Order: sequence, then C-alpha cells, then structure tokens
Amino acid sequence: MYIKPGSPWENPFIESFSSTFRSECLNRWVFANGHEAQVVTEQWRQEYNLHRPHSSLGYLAPAVFAQQVRLSLNLD
Repeated sequence: MYIKPGSPWENPFIESFSSTFRSECLNRWVFANGHEAQVVTEQWRQEYNLHRPHSSLGYLAPAVFAQQVRLSLNLD
C-alpha cells in the first residue's frame, strides 16, 4: 500500500519505532564521527532486540519472542 509523503499517521508502526529510536538513542548522543554513530546505534539495536522487554510481545524481548514462535511452529 502506498503511503503519501508527509502522512506519518498512515504507518504508525514505523513512526512509533522512529520516535523511540530518536528519543532513546539519537537525542542522547553527540556523535564525533560516523563510526561512533554506527557503534552506538548498533549497541542500542542489540539492546532493543535482544534484551529489552516489549509490552506488545508479552514483555519479552523480540529475539526471545521470535524463538518461542519458531519453536511453537516447528520452524527449525
């Protein structure tokens, strides 16, 4: 489905993620260079996906939730 430019309300999932990423990572750092930005954002991504509980996933980290779904569906 096409989302018109300038209409973020048409894609609330990415807008919610973008807001979280900006407030929890980008707004907290003044990056000295591109390499530092890559390192910090990768650390944040790892924390967000592997350790941080998400209420929409029953307070599980996305990696744990994905593993449980994979096991329940016998996808391995």
